[in-house]
Amino acid sequence: MHIGIATDHGGFELKEKLMDLLREAGYAVSDFGAHERVPEDDYPDFVIPLGRAVASGKVERGVAVCGSGVGVAVCLNKISGVRACLVPDRFAARQGVEDDDLNVLCLGGRTTPELAWELVRTFLAAKFSRAPRHLRRLRKVAALEEPPEDAAANSHQS
Repeated sequence: MHIGIATDHGGFELKEKLMDLLREAGYAVSDFGAHERVPEDDYPDFVIPLGRAVASGKVERGVAVCGSGVGVAVCLNKISGVRACLVPDRFAARQGVEDDDLNVLCLGGRTTPELAWELVRTFLAAKFSRAPRHLRRLRKVAALEEPPEDAAANSHQS
């Protein structure tokens, strides 16, 4: 499996540790940065390319880290085709993939490397169930990524 990973300064050390663990476990890893710890950097500069790579299929899943994990989740969920979430435990890491087809795991940089690795391994081992009720729900969520027909029709009237 090909994994993309990205962070800003708030998760730099954790990203480096996770990349090593992923490679040791046999995963192909694409590093979207940051490539050095720069306290003034901005997470969108690194996670937007990660999100686009996940959405296009260039990487199969992603891991994104910032200080809290919240900012990267908010940013990534603006990208069509990305389903990103800050995950607190193994149940959510597994269930998020099985039920909601989660494709980017978000973590806070202060998460211990041991817990982060446990969450990443659980996330990567999980498979989307493709159960009809989950597919139906995801179609409704995906519909939010498209502008409403009324908005498109009325845009010329402004």
